[in-house]
Amino acid sequence: MPHIIEITDFHAPELDPYARLTERQLLNRDKPEKGLFIAESPKVIERALDAGCVPVSLLLERKHIAGEARSIIERCGDIPVYTADFAVLTQLTGFNLTRGALCLMRRPKLSEASSIYRDAHRIAILENVMNPTNIGAIFRSAAALNMDAVLLTPACSDPLYRRAIRVSMGCVFQIPWTFLGQEESEWPQPAIQNLKASGYKTAALALSDHSVSIDHPELMAEERLAIILGTEGDGLAASTIADCDYTVKIPMSHGVDSLNVAAASAVAFWQLGSR
Repeated sequence: MPHIIEITDFHAPELDPYARLTERQLLNRDKPEKGLFIAESPKVIERALDAGCVPVSLLLERKHIAGEARSIIERCGDIPVYTADFAVLTQLTGFNLTRGALCLMRRPKLSEASSIYRDAHRIAILENVMNPTNIGAIFRSAAALNMDAVLLTPACSDPLYRRAIRVSMGCVFQIPWTFLGQEESEWPQPAIQNLKASGYKTAALALSDHSVSIDHPELMAEERLAIILGTEGDGLAASTIADCDYTVKIPMSHGVDSLNVAAASAVAFWQLGSR
């Protein structure tokens, strides 16, 4: 039976994760096994549950208890379900940005990178992409456009940040991903060497005199390909580009030199994701 709790005290500590804790506090880097994240909207919560994420509590607009969130409540078992009318819930910081449903969940343990890409053919690697909105958009494109996995360097924004999950529409739960260790020294070497030892060719998306077009036949014919995208402002590091097998560009028109990294990822995944 669900444990329905009417909200009467906005300062109750049980509501801190929803209204007062920062993303870094939820992440809990010192004790990652105790880390938490928040999924928003019934559809996204369902996708997180489908991926095996463990719920801790729910925060719902009252009308959703017997409506959109009914099946979610049934799946979550005997966890606290905090509720009130929408006008009341909007007094909680950030609730007016949701679609009436939030779920606090335990962060899953991350896999080793080698286990993520071992059986894959097309993977995306994100180097220092720090904007959660871009992370979410890239994950949505990766899941939709034939990427088998996503790897992130340690400086990237976390895919389980609230905004990243929301922008991805829950696709962060539908495609395997992990961080490439926690040390900056692991990227680009020895990570790229390990990829090459596993049979991957590496393709850096970057503007260069030596770039090939994204529809280059040899590039498209590669059996295993890692597509590497860089941070929003500076793009990929020169050392990363130098270590890759290909430097790849998306042809532009009207004097435009480049695309936002999220837009570029969608083009690259569409062109290179099919085998």
